[in-house]
Amino acid sequence: MSYKPPRRPQFFYTTAPLPCPYVGGRTERKVVTEITGPESDRLHDRLSRAGFRRSHNIAYAPVCPGCNACIPIRVPVADFQPDRSLRRILKANAEVSGFDSPARATAEQFQLFQRYQQARHHDGDMATMSFYDYRAMVEDTPIETFIAEFRDPDNRLLGACLTDRLGDGLSAVYSFFAPELERRSLGTYTILWLIDRARSAGLPYVYLGYWVPESRKMAYKARFRPSEILAGGTWRMLTEADCAARPTAEALVPQTAG
Repeated sequence: MSYKPPRRPQFFYTTAPLPCPYVGGRTERKVVTEITGPESDRLHDRLSRAGFRRSHNIAYAPVCPGCNACIPIRVPVADFQPDRSLRRILKANAEVSGFDSPARATAEQFQLFQRYQQARHHDGDMATMSFYDYRAMVEDTPIETFIAEFRDPDNRLLGACLTDRLGDGLSAVYSFFAPELERRSLGTYTILWLIDRARSAGLPYVYLGYWVPESRKMAYKARFRPSEILAGGTWRMLTEADCAARPTAEALVPQTAG
């Protein structure tokens, strides 16, 4: 009878409270665990299905006291059909080509990343990242990861998305694009490309991270329908009632007297 070494215990830790990056006036806390060892891919798969996200070799999920604004969301690619507005975005970017690239940081990517951060998130922590920080974000991964690069017919880099390969899908870790092309909706196009890529590979889901209806940055994820959310430990279809029950970013904008 062959000997099987005991499985290494998985430790989870809770972070200290910090200001919430999505909803003003709230406090963020996370539960985190390290993704290491020969079964890193399997561990990451299990954690992703449980609503965790990855950064470097750490998986995390929100455990904010008195708040459940961050909702894990994924797209079942076999059932997805773009609506009219999404079809317009596909048409507007018909000449854009997407490529799977190894998870290796390049100067070209970093220059685009910097321009995106300065234009969209100039007051955030990522705006001050050096090339070495960016390289760590891309290359410090214990699992199978690639960068989806998007280029125009002149081979100019328009956008990129750091993407994890899971056993049951693709997980969009972080995307960025040329800020002067905002009207092209390249962020949305990136998700549409990942959905098509997963479908071609026979993978059932694209994981989009957290849907945060109260955040302008994160509310858009509910437009990819049908989609599923993790609620009470079970993935179920996102419904119109779910959207109506939660305040949207637009609803939270203070109204001025006219």
